[in-house]
This record gives sequence, C-alpha cells and structure tokens, in this order.
Amino acid sequence: MNIDSIIHGISIWALPVMLAIVLHEVAHGWVADRLGDDTARWMGRLTLNPLKHIDPVGTVAVPLLLIVVGSPFVFGYAKPVPVNFRKLRRPKQDMVWVALAGPVTNVLLAIVSAVLLAMMLRLPADMDWIAEPVSMMCQASILINMVLCIFNLIPLPPLDGGRVAVGLLPGRYAYSLSRVEPYGFYIIIALLFTGVLQKVIGPAVMDSSGWLMQLAGLNL
Repeated sequence: MNIDSIIHGISIWALPVMLAIVLHEVAHGWVADRLGDDTARWMGRLTLNPLKHIDPVGTVAVPLLLIVVGSPFVFGYAKPVPVNFRKLRRPKQDMVWVALAGPVTNVLLAIVSAVLLAMMLRLPADMDWIAEPVSMMCQASILINMVLCIFNLIPLPPLDGGRVAVGLLPGRYAYSLSRVEPYGFYIIIALLFTGVLQKVIGPAVMDSSGWLMQLAGLNL
C-alpha cells in the first residue's frame, strides 16, 4: 500500500474509530454512574475528550497497522473506563447493564451512521464533494461499530459478553467463568493470531454491516 492510500485510509477511518471506541467506554461509565458507581465520573472519564481515553496501542497503533496492511475492517480499543462493581446498588445484576452499555452504544452508532449514509446517497450530483467522503466515513463507522459490538459480546471475561455471562449465570458457574478473566486477554490474542477469531466474528460483522448499508440504499 502506497503512502497516498495510507493517508486516504487514515482520513476515512480516524474519526469513526475514535468515536466508536470513546463512546463505547463512556457508555460503560455513564451507566455505572447511574447505578451507583461514581468511579468513572470521579476520575474524569465521563468526557468525550479523546485524550482521556486514548490507549497508545489500542487506539493508535492497532488501527493504523490494520489500515496499512489493508485489512477489510479496522479494530481498536480505548483505555477501559474504571468500574467498581462493589459500589453498584445490585452488583451482580447491574454488572449486566454496565457491560451491555458499550455494545448497545455501538449498535446505535451504526444505525445513526446508516441513516446519515442514506442521506448522503440521496444528495444531488453537484454535492458529491461532500457526499462521497461522508459516505465512506459512514461505511467505516458501520463496520467499526459492528466489529466492536460483536467482538465485545463474546462470552469471555474481560470482554463485555463475559461480564454479562457472569452476571446471568448461577453462582458457581459465574464464579468459574470469572476466574478465566486474568487469562482472557491471552486467549483473545491466541484466537486472533490463529485466525479463529476472524472466522468466528467475521461473517456476523460482514452480514450485519452489509445489511445496514443495503438498508441505507448502498448497492454492494
């Protein structure tokens, strides 16, 4: 990939990636705050200022590397918003809502992006100067948000799906699953490098994002 292609890719993906991962984390903190845990608010993380959420590896290096290698979709993550589950009013039940807040936010962002894409596709030809770049950013936004949603719903701690499973499973099963958390990150890395992760979530990501784009009126 040449330098022009890399710059073009960054210009299209940078804003959608930043919004998707920052709002995902803020949603966790916002719901936790409403349910009794003010940790994120006390630490200044209930803000849309990206500087408060940027992780040098997950927010910058990983998405940039995927753009450079020409990956069909881009992935990234921000610094996790701190949540003290013991401060929640009903820790086990409320943990489910806090965990779901991130993926739900990504779905909503994907839907908003699809609506904006539909609007861009219906602009007259003399508006192509704005319609084309915004349309490409909307497509990127749909993809990154569906990637984040589906990836985070994998029922493996410390992912959101794992926390949901721990909150819903009966006591001893929840405890057994929660003990996986210290090793969860390494399991995810192994699944990523062996290609298993892509095979598991890839079809769901492409089908769901493709459906939203077609619903907006894009011919794929």
